[in-house]
Amino acid sequence: MCGRYASSASNADLLEEFDVALDRTDAPVRSILAAPQDPPAGTADHNIAPSKNVRVVLERPPRPEEGVDGDDEASEEPVRQLRLLTWGLVPSWSKDPSVGSRMFNARAETVLEKPAFRAAGLRRRALVPADGWYEWQRSPTVTVRGKPRRQPFFIHRGDDVPLAFAGLYEFWKDPAGDPADPRTWLASVSIVTTAAEPGLDRVHDRQPLVLEPEDWGRWLDPRVDDRDEIAAMLAFARPGRFEARPVGRAVGSSRVNGPDLRIPAPVEELEGVVDPTTGEIIG
Repeated sequence: MCGRYASSASNADLLEEFDVALDRTDAPVRSILAAPQDPPAGTADHNIAPSKNVRVVLERPPRPEEGVDGDDEASEEPVRQLRLLTWGLVPSWSKDPSVGSRMFNARAETVLEKPAFRAAGLRRRALVPADGWYEWQRSPTVTVRGKPRRQPFFIHRGDDVPLAFAGLYEFWKDPAGDPADPRTWLASVSIVTTAAEPGLDRVHDRQPLVLEPEDWGRWLDPRVDDRDEIAAMLAFARPGRFEARPVGRAVGSSRVNGPDLRIPAPVEELEGVVDPTTGEIIG
């Protein structure tokens, strides 16, 4: 699974890295959070949890009032956009948005079969920019109150290539909402996960599906609707791109934030931790 991640790049950097034509992060968006999002949506966040509004790259025709690069005319061609979407996919047929709390991940192996994700997998695919993600490893040797001790890790690319999770997005309309209010619509996203590669499987058995830049265009293009081609992208794997390091336990609270969350945990704080590279037990 992927239940926490970090994304600290500026919007300007994301526009450049992902060759985005239309920045819509300033558009009004619906939030399902009980309190104002902190840090604010669209800014650096080092501890992103489900239900937050997150930055997402997608391609779809812009609405007439949006235009592109100062042009007031909207095209029927899909345009690459940066938007804020709620993390936790809510299918259009849902009775209410609460279902999104259980659908922040979608398994690559079943995306094209599950009713909740099938339509999005065929025509509403997205990229979720990130610095890396957090995962919790269950200790094979140390228990706390009868359960395996859980050690958080931060996992990131070992090179300078921008990281992007494969995602799926949907739109849900509030039947009680005002048709003139853009917040009547909830746009939501799920992160696609796949089997963890060797090494990372010592931390957790799942990991986000991370596509390479040369595949971003095909993944985002809604005109690519061939099931076999999409299935091939969902099956993508390239082991060896990531590094994993144990970090402090403060990341377990979604209220804690900041770049210090990624600082490697001191060796003396590790108990029964399995080294992802060697398989050796630390502490």
